[in-house]
Amino acid sequence: MTAAGRVAVLGERARVEGYGLAGALVSPADGPGEVRAAWEALGDRTAVVVLTPAAAAILADARRRRPGVMTVVMPP
Repeated sequence: MTAAGRVAVLGERARVEGYGLAGALVSPADGPGEVRAAWEALGDRTAVVVLTPAAAAILADARRRRPGVMTVVMPP
């Protein structure tokens, strides 16, 4: 965890699990319901969320409603 906040990685399990080795909060989510639930469960200290392309598509509108969280999308 950094002073500025935490980095989370959210999306399909096979694409996100390795990021835990770098200290990121890993939120595996394999379907629309899981993706939305994982997004809502992110803590207030989360500053950056790395999304898989599938998770980003599901969260298109939700991402705009959290302006204090920077999101980036992995390449396909």
